[in-house]
Amino acid sequence: MKVELLKTFLEVSHTLHFRVAAENLFITQSAVSARIKLLEEDLGVLLFDRSKKHLKLTPEGNRLIKHANELLLMWQKAKQDVGIAEGDNHQLAIGSIMSIWDIVLQGWLTKIHLNIEGMSLLTSTLSPVELRKSLLSRVIDVAFLFEPPYVEDLVITKVATVPLYLVSTESNRAKQKSTLANYIMVDYGESINSQYRRSFQDSPPAKHSMNQPRIALNFLLDVGGCAYLPRQMAFEHIESNRLFIVEDAPVFSREIYAVYLEKGHKVDIIEQTLQLFPYLKT
Repeated sequence: MKVELLKTFLEVSHTLHFRVAAENLFITQSAVSARIKLLEEDLGVLLFDRSKKHLKLTPEGNRLIKHANELLLMWQKAKQDVGIAEGDNHQLAIGSIMSIWDIVLQGWLTKIHLNIEGMSLLTSTLSPVELRKSLLSRVIDVAFLFEPPYVEDLVITKVATVPLYLVSTESNRAKQKSTLANYIMVDYGESINSQYRRSFQDSPPAKHSMNQPRIALNFLLDVGGCAYLPRQMAFEHIESNRLFIVEDAPVFSREIYAVYLEKGHKVDIIEQTLQLFPYLKT
């Protein structure tokens, strides 16, 4: 597998600029061009349209992105599995949508490290569609989603219920949702989006949309405004009066689910790690 070619392709597809990609990869621009040319020759297609001022992905290039991500994840999993030290007995490949990582998974990873000896972790951030495909093809062992796929052979376990509070940086507006401005829409899935639209029909549209609560929180603290955030994430800033709960706004809740193969060979270790979520403790 020509890993470096795929890594270079993904960097160029992200930046759409050979020079910037070269800087990010710490190689020369000519090396980037050579790698892309080699990959195009191997595949027999053009991956980028270079005919205009700005670089653009071709349809073939767009199709390659998902395959390149999957191949690199599989390679990383294989490399880590083969190279696991003698004292490390288990590898767990974990996938999640981006917004769930900050809410519950960061602390869970720490608990795994501290409580389960010999565990090697491999994490990735994927879309819901990619997570489902990676689970079924055994590229990842367990996935975390807000809205899990109900597919035969998959076990679905609720691991957390997260309350979401509307918080504002302005204390004088924290009692009236109707007067809030500069709203940041955080993507918690279509269920929450629908509830928000029903509850705030007469409110102005969101000023910004962000797919990660941590990014929205930091942005909020820097420039002001309001957003729905998990209480545990905003707690210290509420205590220090940097954020204020909007008292008349509805509180939403978002369930988080772990999904894994019912007959996968890592069911026991997955279920052991899931018990580290407080929601599942007996």
